[in-house]
Amino acid sequence: MSRTLSKLLPAAVATVLAGCAVGPDYRPPQTVTPEQWHQLPQTGVRVESPDAPSLAAWWTTLNDPQLNEFIERALADNKTVKQAYARVVQSRAQRAITGAGFWPNLGASSTASRSKSESSFNESGEVVSTVGESYSAGLSASWELDIFGGQRRSYEAATAQLAATEAELRDVLVVLLGDVALSYVGVRTAQSRLDFAERNLESQAEALDITRWRAEAGLTTVLDVESANTSYQQTLSQIPQLESNLSQNMNRLAVLTGQVPGALADSLKARKPIPIAPVEIVAGVPADVLRRRPDIRSAERSLAAQTAQVGVATAALYPSLSLSGSISWSSLTASDLFSGSRNERSGLSLSLPLFNGGALRQNIKAQNAAVDQALASYESVVLAAYEEVENALDAWTSEQRRHVSLLEAVDSARRAAELALVQYNSGLVDFQTVLTADRQLLSLEDSLAVSDGEITGNLIRLYKALGGGWSVFPTATTASGG
Repeated sequence: MSRTLSKLLPAAVATVLAGCAVGPDYRPPQTVTPEQWHQLPQTGVRVESPDAPSLAAWWTTLNDPQLNEFIERALADNKTVKQAYARVVQSRAQRAITGAGFWPNLGASSTASRSKSESSFNESGEVVSTVGESYSAGLSASWELDIFGGQRRSYEAATAQLAATEAELRDVLVVLLGDVALSYVGVRTAQSRLDFAERNLESQAEALDITRWRAEAGLTTVLDVESANTSYQQTLSQIPQLESNLSQNMNRLAVLTGQVPGALADSLKARKPIPIAPVEIVAGVPADVLRRRPDIRSAERSLAAQTAQVGVATAALYPSLSLSGSISWSSLTASDLFSGSRNERSGLSLSLPLFNGGALRQNIKAQNAAVDQALASYESVVLAAYEEVENALDAWTSEQRRHVSLLEAVDSARRAAELALVQYNSGLVDFQTVLTADRQLLSLEDSLAVSDGEITGNLIRLYKALGGGWSVFPTATTASGG
């Protein structure tokens, strides 16, 4: 480059280094955090760091190897995770593009041309041809100096947005882990309900045979037979609905693990019990949820990114300074290109916005309003997270108490149904008593199966609300790196 540019460059660099980044500097929002959960039970809860293995890999506490297999398959093949990871890759590339603005733009060019012209005839009557060649090459450079920090604010925004996108990937993983476990529990719950329904159907089939025998013997009326058949058919009608529920949960689990619906029908055909939730659960304190839950982290980073955008908009009010320069060589022969004619050019340009109808200041106002929106969104996410944890804790403890009562009720209902049938055969009670006892038993056993699933499901929802599993990254989609 020219001597002029070489003199300007150190001064320009010093100006950039001494310059300040206009706009507000980001400060994390001060969020009111309760010291303890309001619904935290007195017993059965162990408070640990969210990094503890029992919370970070909470599904392993259910001691179900098949569930663990589905979790691993989902982490590797779930399509939503792949989309979220692709957004991380895109965001990382966008930050790199923004960072490229700190550096000069360099370019090179070269040309070669050949011309041929024909003149009039010479004295011998021959056509005279003239051939000409020309060659040129050059280098050019330009650099917009970041005097007022607009470029730095853009990079700051891009960095914060990348962190927000990575947090979104973690949130997708937390949601995925919970959904896979809930769908698996849904499969086992539907199978348990089917077991109860089919056992009651067999019992009601026996009662129907007894009433038919007694009617044929003249010991009862046809009314008892029709009542027994009604009860039998009513139970039979519930089985297709339970089978449909089972199929839907299987299909959902297949899709979550990246497979087509129906792909898991064979592997889940064998009925297994509902995974049993541990007696003691693990919970962090509210401050841990604020620090670790991915959706809160994403909202906070989005707020940081938007705050930096205010600085970008503010920098547009100030002058911009650019350096440019070029050097070129030209020659009539290729061999003499760099020893031929040489031209150098250097320049310093200053651009200052004078009048734009107030658009630049309105843009600053718009960006500040977007900051207010991002802050409100962050605070809303925090409150929703606290609500979700409190509700999950309450649901878990309430279902525990309900389950104890259901266990005792089912035991009593089974004894009552057996006794009613014995007394009916002895003629001590009418058939309506048998029907009532059977219906109570069927209803209570179904409720118990649902409660078994709800206890485990509520534990899953609690760990999901606490951000459990946030640190899990499948090997193929790790978001770390540059």
